[in-house]
Amino acid sequence: MARFQDIHVYREALFSIGKDETTGSYYLSIPVSNRMVDYEEYYQISDQQFQAFEADRAAAQVFADQCRKRRHDDRLILKPGSDRGEPR
Repeated sequence: MARFQDIHVYREALFSIGKDETTGSYYLSIPVSNRMVDYEEYYQISDQQFQAFEADRAAAQVFADQCRKRRHDDRLILKPGSDRGEPR
């Protein structure tokens, strides 16, 4: 079983929300790319945020946009390496 299980995928908005099966916590993820690979960055969100984002996609979009601007790096579940990708 994969660690990160998407529950809602918003393809046109380029983010998803789901559950981290290792810790039981929730996340919002955004796609990023570096010169070698495309991957996702996972940002931990609270249970309350997950419920709010399920009910209000616009609120989730605001948070995703803030993640793209790296305003929530303290919530990154997996810390990026030296060749951190750029958000798409």
